[in-house]
Amino acid sequence: MERIIQITAGRGPAECTWVVAQVLKKVLEEASENGLETVLLQREAGTENGTVETASIAVKGKNAEEFINSWIGTIQWIGQSQFRKMHKRKNWFIGIFEIEQNKNASFSENDIQYQAMRSSGAGGQHVNKVSSAIRATHIPTGIAVVSMDSRSQHQNKKLATERLIKKLEDEKLLQLKNHVGKQWENQLNVQRGNPIRVFTGSDFKKNKIEKSYKGTRQKLKNDLRNENN
Repeated sequence: MERIIQITAGRGPAECTWVVAQVLKKVLEEASENGLETVLLQREAGTENGTVETASIAVKGKNAEEFINSWIGTIQWIGQSQFRKMHKRKNWFIGIFEIEQNKNASFSENDIQYQAMRSSGAGGQHVNKVSSAIRATHIPTGIAVVSMDSRSQHQNKKLATERLIKKLEDEKLLQLKNHVGKQWENQLNVQRGNPIRVFTGSDFKKNKIEKSYKGTRQKLKNDLRNENN
């Protein structure tokens, strides 16, 4: 299970980019505590030192879905501006959104085509006469690698396969980063109110959000009492 989120200040001021940097740390820390693997796909620094305009993270693991759902939404920070000490505003908002992934076909070794070829370069007559080198090509993408490290064709095939898989993974990550970079509409969609998490103070402590219906119940009781009188 892999999910990708984007943490963004939207069009918020420098204070919001400070909050993004703090939330990014919290997300990575909490993911690690939950045994989840994270990959930082994209990070754009803010104008002030130690701030982040936007960051995107891939989260993998058994409970990735539950973890991501606990963060998606508006994040509120209540505190004094880190950059404008006389500023009266105390509430700052950023957003966390899920990014829809490109649907790529899963990798299969059946998609690899192997071709024996003669090794080139130093190594004596043996490498020139024996087709021990291997070219491995991923048919769907055309990506290819060559291994001529060993005199053993079997060993070269194994090395070529490993290199091709690594190259495919790197290419997939690059495509994912490019895809993430295009999700700028999230920059415009940070909503104030109904935060999923609230933090306070310069130490960025989490405030527990408790939804209470006491006030509503009391109002209904009073209305009922007034109707009966």
